[in-house]
Amino acid sequence: MELSTDTRNILGLKLPTDPRWVDLAGKSLEEILTDHAYCEQKAATTCITLIQRYSDKEKLVNELSPIVTEEWGHFRLVLAELHKRGLKLGKQRKDEYVNQLLAFQLKGGHWEDRFLDHLLTMALIEARSCERFKRLSEGLDDSYLKSFYRRFMESEAGHYTLFIELAETYLPKDKVRRRWNEWLKYEAGVIAKLEVRGDRIH
Repeated sequence: MELSTDTRNILGLKLPTDPRWVDLAGKSLEEILTDHAYCEQKAATTCITLIQRYSDKEKLVNELSPIVTEEWGHFRLVLAELHKRGLKLGKQRKDEYVNQLLAFQLKGGHWEDRFLDHLLTMALIEARSCERFKRLSEGLDDSYLKSFYRRFMESEAGHYTLFIELAETYLPKDKVRRRWNEWLKYEAGVIAKLEVRGDRIH
């Protein structure tokens, strides 16, 4: 999958990652790989939760089932990279970025609105992950890790579009797009306020 130089145009993100982040990440490989591993693990478990919660939606179940396997495979790949480099999987940290996204989800009202927000939250996390992986694939000094993160970037881009497509399968497209734009504006505000740290993917 080829992405343009400005990944934001493809993903719709309103604010790019601060250029300092890649330099900081390159100096904190054990921490960034640890955080990446847990991100993949959480992506797999979240897809399992969606399947359990919305088991009556056949397309969702069929589409997310292989994603569970893929995300867990990604966790294993990152874990293997840690071991190969003589690094250790550290403890899981509190994910302030994801927690702030969860705070924006609708908690009451109609179940369809909550369903939509669940899917759009995942789409946004995948989109931002894709953008971050692209930065790593271009900005790291380690040529192997550049290729390593190029593969992850391509995968996350596909996942991002899948969650949008699933939302549009079950809900009116105009409603999905309207709420998606609200999410994009909110996420830009979150990114603008978060401290730039090289020990985490988000």
